[in-house]
Amino acid sequence: MSQFPALTNEQKKELAENAQRIVKDGRGILAPDESVGTMGSRLKCINVENTEENRRFFRNLLFTADPNLNKSIGGVILFHETLYQKSSDGVPFSKVLKDQGIIVEIKVDKGTAPLAGTDGETTTQGLDGLSDRCAQYKKDGADFAKWCCVLKISDPAPSSLAIYENANVLARYTSICQQNGLVPIVEPEILSDGSHDLQRCQYETEKVLSAVYHALVQHHVYLEGTLLKLNMVTGGQSCSQKFTPEQVAMATVTALRRTVPSAVPEQRSYFLGKYKPSGSSDSASSESLFQPSYTY
Repeated sequence: MSQFPALTNEQKKELAENAQRIVKDGRGILAPDESVGTMGSRLKCINVENTEENRRFFRNLLFTADPNLNKSIGGVILFHETLYQKSSDGVPFSKVLKDQGIIVEIKVDKGTAPLAGTDGETTTQGLDGLSDRCAQYKKDGADFAKWCCVLKISDPAPSSLAIYENANVLARYTSICQQNGLVPIVEPEILSDGSHDLQRCQYETEKVLSAVYHALVQHHVYLEGTLLKLNMVTGGQSCSQKFTPEQVAMATVTALRRTVPSAVPEQRSYFLGKYKPSGSSDSASSESLFQPSYTY
């Protein structure tokens, strides 16, 4: 019998059930959680002014255009602003999604900040006041939360300082979310920038994931009530060597099998990226349909 249990059996049951709901029938996560600044960059590309109404209209289009959205999407990650916006019919977006059987998720981190003593590495801000924010988001209809920590690969990076700092930040966030009834999405993102090869990315991914799960255990996190969102293991964008989809898949699965506890089911791991349409169905062009760590 453990001392000082952080969660009751009822809380654990709710977290595990919600974590399972989001992946039911092979559905995925839609992440229109861009910040105001990022939305501005995207709207500028189509000569649209970055106003709250235009941002609301864009999200309204995403959530209401296709009545079959819930057949492929189990959860939608919202930015703070979006959680409190309404559809063109005056219905809160959170209700629009829930009425379709889609789980509402909320981005809770406050972005990255420089990590002193490193070569341009970062940590993630937002732990101050997080418990109060999570409690309010739960009342306002959210059942999941998302927090991203970013690491890079270079000659000196990721440093041990960056790995363990970000692992502990993720663990603290995860614990706070679960205490407030939110299922946390754990996202240690390793950027694809750089000239590193596939083997280096696999090695660093294994180090990062090992550190993250060690920290989660240290913080008494209920692993069955979490989701993992991570990068695929690939060579850097500037790497001269090209790797086949089979090599990428093998490196990614190997890294996961070596580091992710069995308490986190396979179907609860998500990959960063998007699918891009191709004008040809031949094997060479089809191989690159999935763009890992896609940047808009």
